[in-house]
Amino acid sequence: MTDLTTEKLGISGRIAKKFQNSAITPLLALVGLLLGAFAIAVTPREEEPQINVTFANVFIPFPGASAQEVESLVSGPAEQVLSEVEGLKHIYTSSYPGLSVLTVQYKVGENRTDALVRLYNKVASNQDWLPPNLGVLQPLIKPKGIDDVPIVAVTLWSENPDMGGYELLKVAHAIESELKRVPGTRDIYTIGGAKNIVSVKLDAQKMAGFGIALNDLRVSLRAANASRDAVSVTRDNEEIQIQAGAFLTTPEEVEGLIVGVINNKPVYLRDLAEITLGPAQPTGYVSFNKPGIAENVPAVTLVVAKKPGTNAVEISQSVIKRLEQLKGIYLPDDVNFEITRDYGATADAKAKKLITKLLFATASVVVLVLIAMGWREAIIVGAAIIITLMATLFASWAWGFTLNRVSLFALIFSIGILVDDAIVVVENIHRHMMMGGKNLLKVIPEAVDEVGGPTILATFTVIAALLPMAFVTGLMGPYMSPIPINASLGMLISLGVAYVITPWLTYKFLKNVDFSGHGGGETAAPWLTNLFNKIMKPLLETRSKRHGLYAVLIILIVLSASLAGFKMVVMKMLPFDNKSEFQVVVDMPEGTTLERTKQVLDEVALYLSDVEEVKDMEVYAGTAAPINFNGLIRQYYLREASHLGDVQVNLVDKHHRKRKSHEIAQSVQKPLEEIASKYNANLKVVEVPPGPPVQSPIVAEVYGLDYAGQLDVASDLRQVMESTDDIINIDDSIEFPQTRYILRVDREKAARLGILQQSIATAIDTVLGGEDVTHIHGKNIKYAVPIRLEFSTANKADIEAALDLQIRSATGKLVPMSEIVSLEKGVLENAIHHKDLLPVVYVTAGMAGELDSPLYGMFDIAGKLRESPIDRGAEVDQFFFNAPDDPYYYTIKWDGEWQVTFETFRDMGIAYAIGMILIYLLVVAQFKSYAVPLVIMAPIPLTIIGVMPGHALLDAKFTATSMIGMIALAGIIVRNSILLVDFINEQVRAGMSLEKAVIEAGAVRAKPIVLTGLAAMVGAFFIISDPIFSGLAIALIFGLFVSTILTLLVIPVLYYAYVRTRIDSVILNT
Repeated sequence: MTDLTTEKLGISGRIAKKFQNSAITPLLALVGLLLGAFAIAVTPREEEPQINVTFANVFIPFPGASAQEVESLVSGPAEQVLSEVEGLKHIYTSSYPGLSVLTVQYKVGENRTDALVRLYNKVASNQDWLPPNLGVLQPLIKPKGIDDVPIVAVTLWSENPDMGGYELLKVAHAIESELKRVPGTRDIYTIGGAKNIVSVKLDAQKMAGFGIALNDLRVSLRAANASRDAVSVTRDNEEIQIQAGAFLTTPEEVEGLIVGVINNKPVYLRDLAEITLGPAQPTGYVSFNKPGIAENVPAVTLVVAKKPGTNAVEISQSVIKRLEQLKGIYLPDDVNFEITRDYGATADAKAKKLITKLLFATASVVVLVLIAMGWREAIIVGAAIIITLMATLFASWAWGFTLNRVSLFALIFSIGILVDDAIVVVENIHRHMMMGGKNLLKVIPEAVDEVGGPTILATFTVIAALLPMAFVTGLMGPYMSPIPINASLGMLISLGVAYVITPWLTYKFLKNVDFSGHGGGETAAPWLTNLFNKIMKPLLETRSKRHGLYAVLIILIVLSASLAGFKMVVMKMLPFDNKSEFQVVVDMPEGTTLERTKQVLDEVALYLSDVEEVKDMEVYAGTAAPINFNGLIRQYYLREASHLGDVQVNLVDKHHRKRKSHEIAQSVQKPLEEIASKYNANLKVVEVPPGPPVQSPIVAEVYGLDYAGQLDVASDLRQVMESTDDIINIDDSIEFPQTRYILRVDREKAARLGILQQSIATAIDTVLGGEDVTHIHGKNIKYAVPIRLEFSTANKADIEAALDLQIRSATGKLVPMSEIVSLEKGVLENAIHHKDLLPVVYVTAGMAGELDSPLYGMFDIAGKLRESPIDRGAEVDQFFFNAPDDPYYYTIKWDGEWQVTFETFRDMGIAYAIGMILIYLLVVAQFKSYAVPLVIMAPIPLTIIGVMPGHALLDAKFTATSMIGMIALAGIIVRNSILLVDFINEQVRAGMSLEKAVIEAGAVRAKPIVLTGLAAMVGAFFIISDPIFSGLAIALIFGLFVSTILTLLVIPVLYYAYVRTRIDSVILNT
């Protein structure tokens, strides 16, 4: 090679010369370390990345309307109006008898505040969309987002039999205010327990005897519970405030209320009702189970969410510390509390574990350099890695990322890539000094400059391969975005460190080293040169052998890729993680009583209590459990009905059990299904998804013009699913027929008596459900205590007896409702669902078994539908990518995990293609040739030879993280190719023959290429044990192992074959 003078130094050499002995260089390194320490201290820690997903539920009541009326008069017009809101991805509607529920889902990344303002504006500006007297009530908007997911759940329970849900709820309410004082807390509320009410339990016979009607009581209570700060008066130069009236404050005052006068004697409310202050009739039950300690004891669960951008670890620790302080003060001695969710603790444990892995990965790379080059060079490289990582942590914080499992895995994954620049620079300086007789201060800029151009280009090729992944759409995009962004930021920082700090470190550590006696020219070790001579010469001299090599490689690529086709490598979005929780979701037939639902859930809990890995369980009957991210997306918070319930199962720490959570969940699936089948219940074992959640792993959306026909097709489709192997958790949106009574008013008779139908409807509501007519007032009342008019439970159950209640006619006469009301028995209508303005029926399922990937189950079902048509003998069209354009025939659109998988791999494929184009353009710019970049990029397909057999060998699924590994491999392999080609060009320009330069390139560049490849493999080794990121590790380890070896062989041969007749145009004249 030619000696470089100072004037001929490129930008990298000039930078190295400027900083190699500068006093400011150590200060820059110190600044990088301090910035990293600052980032570690202030960056919030969370278990998972916070995905900005915003949606809202809009509830529009339409009392008394049928589902079809709600659909046509409310849901249809409302969804058309709301579909105009900017930034929406989907709009869903569910039309129930008397209620329309609309869900607007925004695209991922939409600003939450702006999105909700647009929604509120659209609703407010269309308040006049229906006639005012139609009976449709005001819409209620309930926004939801990732910060609505509680990070801490505390279950209160007691061994004292006198402490039921009602008493525990009082304790929880007292604690809520104290916990709210913890900085960073957001929503704090309690699930379970009966509300506190003043129950006015009426006796219909006594009311009739005293001639008192319901409306009389209603008027009396409201009139007696009124107060005004009326006026002020001035007396003796003093202004005195006058309060007119006083509120009802105690049950005794309610008892003593006069509600009528008979024979000049007052009739008190206590004369015709039993008045008590106590728990309301429960609408839900919560119980706690801990094997060997507590079995089905009443409980309440207090949940705490955090504010956006705050540290989950600090908040959860502060909340638990505050609970400990409240013992014996707000928390009675006979009330126990169990931390049944602590995402702060899991985030902290995950962060500490990954930081430890990061340190071990760094140390391993340093040891690798120590073995290859010596202890001084190892210290230099180690220092460069630490400075790069610390500066990258600061850049990650500045970008807005939190410290979570994905961002930390990104750093571990990046270790091997970040160290490349430092290794290449140090190795080249080391090689130059080993020639002997050279001045270190002169060698450093020359050696840096020699590899500077290709290193800069190689760095940007890796960034070009990775960065487009940051633009993947959907939930998966922001979930995985820390990987391409952190890695790209780290690459840029590592480049700066390699040219600024590494030369300074090299000078300080190597300036006193005696390299004399090491002369030997620039060639590699003799054994390495001989090895490359032996392998390469036959390939360079014989065209047929080169073609034979190409053919073997092509065959290997095809065979490796075919492993996926033969299911030897299973494709899946993400594998299941080893979590510490799962849910058992139970749907009883509509119309099931709350007590019956609780009975089934208790039986489920009883079975689970015998599973040795179960730590504790919380049963939620008729009310929703604390939601996680999966429950947020699936809207489990709307599961508030007597026939719905679930069991939250918490497992012992994964370090104290042999089986993974997925194995445990699958092992209990069939026994629990057997329990559910006895009660005609639908049961699903729901695991925490490893990545962004979906409605269900397998979702079939049935479209068509006729809703009744859609229901038939959905029923047939469900039968096909039930006959398909390994399909589990089958469910649909078709409701179980529920008995419904219609109390029909004889309008003519009611009109003659001067009784309004509205009065009759209100009276019936009061008899059967109770009515909160007003509230008592007093000190220390945090939650309003209603005064509820109601009848006994027996009266509520006997509808015919309830109709004996008398209401007052226009003449003042009391008339039994039975005289003007008739009872008709019917069936409650099925809810009508829409998605994106089209009627839809959902059929959902999951997948178990050996393949354990919903994609295969979905395609098996799709194949059966093609073989055995279900639409009255006609084949139903199936859509896999988009909703049907023609919804007037029965069609099935497949959604669920398939849709996320398709969108993710589609976007990753596009990102991969864009990365290839960017790499091509970068290499064209460097080598001034359109063909040379194709040669340099030719080894990219070789990665498949390592990646796919690697997955098959370890019986691992090919996942989204595996794809990320393949994309990263493209940049790394091109980097190696550039180093080889650049070296060949330099040697040919220095006068060496092309054949010798090709052989010399492999021998000389083998050490830094193998070293950087091993460094990346070592870094990947530390993430191979993680269930989610194991695919990334396998792709890197096996892909690098195979492609690094083959690149050293293939690139020189390919380049030789292309250049040997074009030396002047390709090398000498560029």
